[in-house]
Amino acid sequence: MSIKSTSCMAILFVALFIFGGSMFTVNQIEQVVVTRLGEPVRVIKTPGLHFKIPILETVAIFDKRLMSVELSALEVTLGDKRRIMVDAFGRYVITDPLKFYQAVGSEHGVLNRLNPVVLGSLSSVLGKLGLSSLLSDARISAMNKIRDEVNKAVKGFGINVIDVRIRKTDLPPQNSEAICKRMISEREREARELRAKGVEMAKIIKSTADKENAIALSEANTKVQILIAEGELEANKVYTEAFSRDKVFFEFFQSLEAYRAAFNSKNSTFVISPRNEFFDAMKGRGL
Repeated sequence: MSIKSTSCMAILFVALFIFGGSMFTVNQIEQVVVTRLGEPVRVIKTPGLHFKIPILETVAIFDKRLMSVELSALEVTLGDKRRIMVDAFGRYVITDPLKFYQAVGSEHGVLNRLNPVVLGSLSSVLGKLGLSSLLSDARISAMNKIRDEVNKAVKGFGINVIDVRIRKTDLPPQNSEAICKRMISEREREARELRAKGVEMAKIIKSTADKENAIALSEANTKVQILIAEGELEANKVYTEAFSRDKVFFEFFQSLEAYRAAFNSKNSTFVISPRNEFFDAMKGRGL
């Protein structure tokens, strides 16, 4: 191979290298800032094939889509003097890639610029709200106010903050421990009160039951005595009516009842004259 051919191939190779290094593509979700020796020279937002000066010019690519940034946890003192831990995040879009490049530099550096601004606004706005307001619909207007304040503060960043949202809120660890202890104490106090009320109610119920039982027994005994008296009265009427028809038999029956009562005990002893009227029924004189 001749020197001339070698030189041509080298020139062709260099030309291809330079031509290939001068082309770049921009897709639909990208926007580009072209810099020359570190200084921005133009912005490209149109997708397609584009050219740059090799070596001298470089391309900084930024996303057109909605971006999310995770913020640091923040301890906030609310308007009612309660302290809470706030875990928040933000969403933004890059509206001016040139300003964004000059102010922030890259998408990775946006957190360092947004974090203090958003957290400062969070602390300021939430510091005027009570916990009850934060848990109500008033939270929406508060978050919108934070978003507007942040947008004003980052106006020169070339971004538009679409949303700032609180992912969760929690109490500081020391407050959580104190609240847990207080809740345990309150539950124990309520348990003691409930037990005391239960004992008191049990005594009342038992006393009422005993009273009702005594009244029921008394009423039942009264009814029994009345029924017994009525039965005995009725029996006496029957006996009287029956015995009045035969006085001799009545006297004989009375004697038998007297014998039964008198001889009921095995060790009964009588000192009485055999001629006494008590033995008339035994002698056959009672009939």
